[in-house]
Parts: sequence; C-alpha cells; structure tokens
Amino acid sequence: MTAKTGNTMHIGELAERTGLSLRTIRHYDEVGLLPATARTDGGFRVYSEDDFERLLVIKQMKPVGFSLEEMAELLRIFATGDPAGLVEADQAKLVQFLEKAVQQRAKMARNLAQADELIERLSRS
Repeated sequence: MTAKTGNTMHIGELAERTGLSLRTIRHYDEVGLLPATARTDGGFRVYSEDDFERLLVIKQMKPVGFSLEEMAELLRIFATGDPAGLVEADQAKLVQFLEKAVQQRAKMARNLAQADELIERLSRS
C-alpha cells in the first residue's frame, strides 16, 4: 500500500496535515480517541478523512483543558450526527462542555492579556 490511497493516509501524512507529532497521534490511538481506520498488511496505521476531522476536533479540545474522558464523551456525541436529534442527556452534556470551553477561553484571554502587559513592560526597559 502506498502512503496515500484514495481517501486514506498513513500516520505521517496525518501528522503533517494536523501539525501533531506521531507520538501524540499514537497516544490518541492507544487511549481510544482516534483508532486507526485500518492497518496495512505490514501493521501500519491507515487513517481516513473522517479520522482527520476527528483529530482536528481533538486538537481543538486539548488547549481548552478537556480530559481524555471528556474528549471521548464529546466525540461520541458529535458522532451521533444531527445535534437536534440528541437525547436530552447528551444535549445537557453539550451545554456543560460549551460552558467549560467559554470559561477556559476567558481564562486564556486573561492570561494572554497579562503576558501582553509583561511584554510591553519589558520592551520599555
């Protein structure tokens, strides 16, 4: 099998496209967040475009501070498809995840503002 066949790719291309390390992608596979779509006869992981999209979501969740368990739960909810068709418990979970993401983003914005103030102070020195 070549490095890319149709809509599939090996881990190296997935890493290049996402900016994540091979080690990180392997870790997400090992913990069950991003299992490879298939494996070649030689045992190499093969990923699909859907896996690529899933990894982008994981990449977005990481800096917000979601745990592996929260990531898995959110990915499960996203995989169900139409948000309007979610069961009430999943809708409630989405609200909780949204609130956490908004709070974490606000915290990061405050930290960034403080860093900007420090940079300004240092550049005046």
